[in-house]
Amino acid sequence: MTATAPITQDVLTLPRKPPQDGKMNLVGLTRPALQEALVAAGTPERQGKMRMNQVWQWIYQKGVRDFDLMTNLAKPYRTLLAENFVVEVPEIVSKQVSDDGTRKYLVRIAGGHEVETVYIPEEDRGTLCVSSQVGCTLSCSFCHTGTQKLVRNLTPGEIVGQILLARDDLGEWPEPGRNPKDETRLLSNIVLMGMGEPLYNFEAVRDAMKIAMDPEGISLSRRRITLSTSGVVPEIARTAEEIGCMLAISFHATTDEVRDRLVPINKKWNIAELLDSLRAYPKLSNSERITFEYVMLQGVNDSDEDARRLIKLIEGIPAKINLIPFNEWPGAPYKRSSNNRIRAFADIIYKAGYASPIRTPRGEDIMAACGQLKSASERARNARRAEKPAAE
Repeated sequence: MTATAPITQDVLTLPRKPPQDGKMNLVGLTRPALQEALVAAGTPERQGKMRMNQVWQWIYQKGVRDFDLMTNLAKPYRTLLAENFVVEVPEIVSKQVSDDGTRKYLVRIAGGHEVETVYIPEEDRGTLCVSSQVGCTLSCSFCHTGTQKLVRNLTPGEIVGQILLARDDLGEWPEPGRNPKDETRLLSNIVLMGMGEPLYNFEAVRDAMKIAMDPEGISLSRRRITLSTSGVVPEIARTAEEIGCMLAISFHATTDEVRDRLVPINKKWNIAELLDSLRAYPKLSNSERITFEYVMLQGVNDSDEDARRLIKLIEGIPAKINLIPFNEWPGAPYKRSSNNRIRAFADIIYKAGYASPIRTPRGEDIMAACGQLKSASERARNARRAEKPAAE
């Protein structure tokens, strides 16, 4: 029996009002749930699987949202669908494009809440950084998102909807009559590294990623999806078993004393417990290494001693170490390590036999870099509070 992470009041999905028109959104439903919904709306049961496959391909393979355009369905059936369902994705409130081509979307979801989604183009890939919660409950002291209180978990539709709206903006859906497999994939990778802790919203993240990996839809390989966790130990094995994607750990320190301060979840599951869970990770192999993310903070975790301690800690775990120059934000309590210090740290790790790429900061000019995400509405509220005169 798989242990589940303790859930506290501030990580529950808050109840939301159903749509006023009573129509169900099909985006985010798993295949069985989609089939069940179609049959409940009047699809003959013997046609349920066929109709589900057809609708699924229109939504996820061709990017079609209008039932009238689903041309292999009879007109009366399209009318039935339009009377009972919608195909909706979150709304893009604003889009910023960095000098380096990074795109940051401010996305509005049900209830008027906002999250941020980031697309990072590179020569050999295009990576979408997806959010799983509005805000975050973990309060990591180096992370701007952690200064925004958790509002609620995202639904599967709101998570996979970020992928669909990015493909809309990139113009990536196949042209009519074209085989989707012949199209250039601008969005080739997904990282669950946006706002929130994915393993505190496990079921919704799992269902959304199953949709992303489905070969008859978005069709991303599980090895092109990386889930980043701060270390929710009871859910780590479940990630391999139920999602099967690549795993990244927000590690950032080599002693419990420092990690308690940087990543407070360490007080619940310390470094030793976290590493034990990783050594037992079902997908662990030399071909599917675990990524350790390590943000470089001047004078905090960037010494040669830290590098050597890190090597000793991860001994026996097939791993690579992503070194992340700290992306500063207004009011941040830390400074970025110098380039020379980061290179010296990387060199120690590399000589010990581990890949130690130094991540190139992307989108810093639009606050889209790692650790900088925080919804614009929250920033605006904070700014208004700061402008108010102090009480006499």
